[in-house]
Amino acid sequence: MVHKLRKAMGNRDAQYTLEGMIEFDEAYFTVESNEIEQKKGVRGKGSVGKQNVAMIAESTPLEDIDTGKKEKHVRFFKAKVLDGHSGEEINEAIKESIDNQSIVFTDKSTSYVDISDFVELHIMEKSSKETTEETLKWVHIAISNAKRNLLGNYHKIKRKYLQLYLNT
Repeated sequence: MVHKLRKAMGNRDAQYTLEGMIEFDEAYFTVESNEIEQKKGVRGKGSVGKQNVAMIAESTPLEDIDTGKKEKHVRFFKAKVLDGHSGEEINEAIKESIDNQSIVFTDKSTSYVDISDFVELHIMEKSSKETTEETLKWVHIAISNAKRNLLGNYHKIKRKYLQLYLNT
């Protein structure tokens, strides 16, 4: 029953696109792997037991008029399980999830070079501590919270159910 509710939540979220200022990054979630996958011996991004997930956060910059302090406020998140790490899959996730009038912030991954074809403006910044704490703050918070929640509560997640867990 819970999986049916998660699926319904995912179907509802698929109807909406994020707009405005968007933070986009990828994360690798640990999933349960079967014996066939373990025999492949693939290392790195395609390694056994790892699933690539596109994480997207709609963030809005705010400025306090009295103090002049600037900060970002988060509105909505989306997470989409990807079958691989190709630019084509990332472009599909962008087209499905983000309004074409949006501004997208990413790190300088080579998989993100075509994003500017699908949105108004694409800003790439080299990964650093400052980028993590300011430019991509909310998407990294979402990634770490999702990993902590999934691994803490469920320990081992089957690859086929990961999207359902991310829908909630």
